[in-house]
Amino acid sequence: MVDSFPRRQARTRRFTLGAPRGLTVSPDGRRVAFLRSRGGTDPVTCLWTLDAATGREHLVADARLLGEDGDLPPEERARRERSREQAGGIVGYSTDRAVAVAAFALAGQLHVADLAGGAPPRALPSPGGVIDPHPDPLGRRIAYVSGGALHVHDLASGSTTTVARPEGPDVTHGLADFVAAEEMGRMRGFWWSPDGDRLAVARVDSTPVQRWHIADPENPGRTPAVVAYPAAGTANAVVTLELVGLDGTRVPVQLGDDEYLVQVSWSVHGLLVTTAPRDQTALRTALVDPLGGTATPLHEQTDPAWVDIVPGVPAHTASGALVTVETREGAHRLVVDGVAVTPPAVQVREVVDVDEDVVLFRASTDPVSVGLWTWDRDGLVEVATAPGVHAGTRAGGTTVVTSGDLRSDGARTVVRSREDEFTITSFAEAPGLEPAVALFEVGERSLRTAVLLPSWHTPGTKLPVLMDPYGGPHAQRVTALRAAHLTSQWFADQGFAVVVVDGRGTPGRGPEFERAVHGDLATPVLEDQVDALHAVAASLPDLDLTRVGIRGWSFGGYLAALAVLRRPDVFHAAVAGAPVTDWGLYDTHYTERYLGHPAQHPDAYAHSSLIADAPSLSRPLLLVHGLADDNVVAAHTLRLSSALLAAGRPHTVLPLSGVTHMTPQEVVAENLLLLQVQFLRTALGLDPAAPTPQS
Repeated sequence: MVDSFPRRQARTRRFTLGAPRGLTVSPDGRRVAFLRSRGGTDPVTCLWTLDAATGREHLVADARLLGEDGDLPPEERARRERSREQAGGIVGYSTDRAVAVAAFALAGQLHVADLAGGAPPRALPSPGGVIDPHPDPLGRRIAYVSGGALHVHDLASGSTTTVARPEGPDVTHGLADFVAAEEMGRMRGFWWSPDGDRLAVARVDSTPVQRWHIADPENPGRTPAVVAYPAAGTANAVVTLELVGLDGTRVPVQLGDDEYLVQVSWSVHGLLVTTAPRDQTALRTALVDPLGGTATPLHEQTDPAWVDIVPGVPAHTASGALVTVETREGAHRLVVDGVAVTPPAVQVREVVDVDEDVVLFRASTDPVSVGLWTWDRDGLVEVATAPGVHAGTRAGGTTVVTSGDLRSDGARTVVRSREDEFTITSFAEAPGLEPAVALFEVGERSLRTAVLLPSWHTPGTKLPVLMDPYGGPHAQRVTALRAAHLTSQWFADQGFAVVVVDGRGTPGRGPEFERAVHGDLATPVLEDQVDALHAVAASLPDLDLTRVGIRGWSFGGYLAALAVLRRPDVFHAAVAGAPVTDWGLYDTHYTERYLGHPAQHPDAYAHSSLIADAPSLSRPLLLVHGLADDNVVAAHTLRLSSALLAAGRPHTVLPLSGVTHMTPQEVVAENLLLLQVQFLRTALGLDPAAPTPQS
């Protein structure tokens, strides 16, 4: 019997296993390091290289031969949850400047690999519980975190020195704090100087942060996990930066009163440190004296709503020009030494590399596609021109381009050197499902909308509708990428017309569109779902607006519950997975960015939260939540359920024991889809047991 699509999608981690990722190009452009498992159902990731002159691939480190992943340190489990890492084995690595030495942690042990000479990888003496190792730029030493302390291992002598020890049980050196990793995209907490003689180290004191206890109800004998979680309006961790010498000397960096350490980069042109105040209306970059720790203001952006954190900036070119991304003329624009070098029609998403004086960045002219561009003094060049979603990296004149589109399965990774071009092999499995995606711009706001009908549908036959949004900040669902629509097509083949809408607040449309949710996370996002649904139905008469369901996860789960609570005239059933129901329970950086501090803006929190809406529920609602979720904690669902019960409103709750905000467990992920279909078919008046042509 052929496995179902839900089972295959779960087993392959959404068809990502076996695909190359984590690419690094050597500064001479001759070598590309990357991660990849050995097959499309193999979750154990290995470290590889490719010779950019010959295209030959070489297995550098096989995680299974080195011991695989055993019991991970709690800090590493947290890092993987923050990065949404679902594989095992070597899930991350770092290199020296020459990309000749790689370091990685496996089962909490420190390992080093030779990327240039071919010597076998080896484990190094370490205390265990190793987190986030990084070689120094010259490849002589490796720094890593263990037990909240920062250690430096000398490769020549084999000795290890502890250069920063925690002063108490709630202090760490060299790790990112919760909101930095979850919301700012900063996953690391220490940075080597260019000559490898000292480090900039984040010191995190979580003493002021409230403690939440996440229990495992299935195993009542286990002690609940204690999580330092900074909910909106409560204290954040105190994060400071220090310059730490190899002898353990520590010099504090003077950064003023800003609450958030946003980004740190250290090049031959200096140590750049970016911070933000708690209200996020400014982003300030300082040039720090690497000896004395004094900070000289270098660049500042301000905005009455918030200033966007754009990955990859600030940075310096080889000639010393400062690269930033700023909001100008209604667009996120690439700025070099104060001059905007991209036109307003190009929305810059991310700076991915600076190769000498060439800046490689991702940007959109149409929000459904993300292109890859370069800029240098000769102007702009679009590296990836076809519609789709493109990413890449570059060094030494060699550019690696990873591309996906609506026409083909998976992504293609191509290495383009000055002399030749090679494709890195992908072992990812084909989904066996070809989404038929129709993309629209609908309504007065030209909302990007995708519609997927059953592959077996006959025109003229009415179909119940399933809205399938995320609908909130930071994420898009409507893209020119086949992989983004696989689950939606599977739902369509179960008998639904699936409609996916990116409304106000989602990225790709520019600052004004994103800032439309400032102070109100409910009204704009829900209005746009309704407006797009009606606009699509006006042009596609087979959509039956008397039977409309909605499903979503995380912010999408919030939107699904919001829809049936506030617009039961439009939405007739909802599946809300891991929903935020009370924004006062979500973290400081994300929530206060959009709603402000709850003490100052209580009405914004009351209007955007769902608890008070419980008495209005009149439609079937399924709430799904992982009980081990430490991002959107299960209290969100439980509080809404309690309010619904108090109001006498029937609803269904599906608790997932041992499941976090992700659902990597194969059986859980498969059955979640099957149970959602059954619930929606029943709620919308369809026979839940009736077969469809694609069941």
